[in-house]
Amino acid sequence: MGSHLVERLLDDGREVFVIDDFSTGSRDNLPLGRKGLWIADRDVRDPRVGNAVPLRCDEIYNLACPASPLHYQADAVKTLQTSVLGTLHMLDLAQAWNARLLQASTSEVYGDPEVHPQPESYCGSVNPLGPRACYDEGKRAAETLCCDYRRQYGVDNVIVRIFNTYGPRMAAADGRVVSSFVSAAIAGRPFLVAGDGKQTRSFCYVDDTIDGLVKAMASNLAGPINIGNPYEITIDQLVEAVARAARIDRPLRAFLPAAKDDPRRRQPDISMARSLLGWSPKVSLDEGLRRTVQWALKYDLPHNSAVALPA
Repeated sequence: MGSHLVERLLDDGREVFVIDDFSTGSRDNLPLGRKGLWIADRDVRDPRVGNAVPLRCDEIYNLACPASPLHYQADAVKTLQTSVLGTLHMLDLAQAWNARLLQASTSEVYGDPEVHPQPESYCGSVNPLGPRACYDEGKRAAETLCCDYRRQYGVDNVIVRIFNTYGPRMAAADGRVVSSFVSAAIAGRPFLVAGDGKQTRSFCYVDDTIDGLVKAMASNLAGPINIGNPYEITIDQLVEAVARAARIDRPLRAFLPAAKDDPRRRQPDISMARSLLGWSPKVSLDEGLRRTVQWALKYDLPHNSAVALPA
């Protein structure tokens, strides 16, 4: 998602400094060679990370943190540190530069919700001891830091809670459900579904998500603000949607045990984004999946047998 944000900002005539350790992303996703782009291979957990940027910045988008369960559970301690220490260091930079910070939070702060759809006022139902807690609680703590820096130090920031986002450049082996299903469809393998397939998600195409982030940054809001597509479908229905995009008549399914603490339902209430940002998603799921499959075919997406977790 960061590479899409970089392209959008460059297209808008901005100069962009990218800080990334590329532990889960690829440098090749970035528009290398474009005027106004600088890249520093750094870890946001390092308190000296700001030294990588030679000029003061007006805006900081903090997207740092692995978002795939396979990635964030592989090194849970690093994930938690990235969310907490990384956000702390970015807030310190925002304070030093008098910059506005956008904190990319997540729908995972709602956990396995008891309120549906999820409004920003809902405090969530999260297991702080489970295997997803490194990500869920890390993001919740990062939100707390943003609020306290705003109250205590006057640091301007906005919290955006991003719901499931998909599109081109997703890694085939990241274990997220869209990339795993697209990879399986292209390779002619069964769709591996964790659980019974009746759990729901709401999928937002990456261009729409990026537009929401840019609008939130340009606003004077503090948030939190939900950014996501309110169109809710089951994982089983997603199998059919990916199959349509890949022109598969009868997709085969293989069912696996459900992931621990896997939310049963997920749907954003985007009333605030609609009314205060004038934002709502434009790209339908069928169109977004068609674009994603075409990209995967064009760039010969590596096929793999990653388990499809409905993350």
